Amino acid sequence: MTEQSRVRFRTEARSEQPDPVLLCLLAAAEHTLAAPDYSEDGRLEPTPTLDALLAACQAALDRHAAAVRQAVAERCPATPEETAALLAAVLGGRERFHGQPSDYRRLESSLLPDVLRRRRGLPIMLSLVWTAVACRAGLTAHGIALPGHFIVAVGGPTPGEEYVLADPFHGGRLLSAEDAAALVEATGHPFSPELLTPAQPLDVTLRVLGNIRSWAADRPEHARTQLWATELSLLLPRHPAQLRLERAELLVRTGDFLGGAAEMEDYARILDAFDPESADRVRQEARSARHRLN
Repeated sequence: MTEQSRVRFRTEARSEQPDPVLLCLLAAAEHTLAAPDYSEDGRLEPTPTLDALLAACQAALDRHAAAVRQAVAERCPATPEETAALLAAVLGGRERFHGQPSDYRRLESSLLPDVLRRRRGLPIMLSLVWTAVACRAGLTAHGIALPGHFIVAVGGPTPGEEYVLADPFHGGRLLSAEDAAALVEATGHPFSPELLTPAQPLDVTLRVLGNIRSWAADRPEHARTQLWATELSLLLPRHPAQLRLERAELLVRTGDFLGGAAEMEDYARILDAFDPESADRVRQEARSARHRLN
């Protein structure tokens, strides 16, 4: 199942117009289809197929979009602010999509099938739900990747076109430009208008996988979760080169000493051209990994 989902993930990531919803669903399948699922009475539920998982999640998004279309027909919003208020009423109000600080401590908050089921998640996942539902309902909305907090712009994104900012993590409350600047500056980054440009699908996917990697990195017992999130990140056309070393180190941590050492040496050869000192340190790590076989 992992091989099937990874082939589809790689193909979608390299398509002309990658779908971030599909990419996030395929990423979540790495965990959802591998972990046992229990019913409320403790019985082990049958594991769904990949296609069944994808179909169920797409159907859930379609149902939410149908509710938004009905609200549009009833209210006829004429401005981006009215459209954002409508989305907030349906998704943040009736459907109760929102987030809480405790969601940052849960892996499920970064897995789209669980977010759709629980109606809870990280800002980026709730923003993805908003934009996917809006698109299906014929409305214009796109994600905004502020440092530390993902939000949504309703309207735009053509220059000069009106839009408003909304925060799905807080039920869709509207944000002013000053509010957005305060969110950015609270992370220690300077604010600039360029930060309000639409987030690209592959950047969204890489950030979601980065959140999963960070969650697992703080929990050594979840090294295999960090490993699959790192491996999927490496399947994207653009990714930080440092991820190759991260994968090698994770292979060693999960018991593949020879595989991890070999990848460390490959990475060291890349470093030789511009950072020989770091290359030497990586080779030392590789030697240490091989010694663990003795």
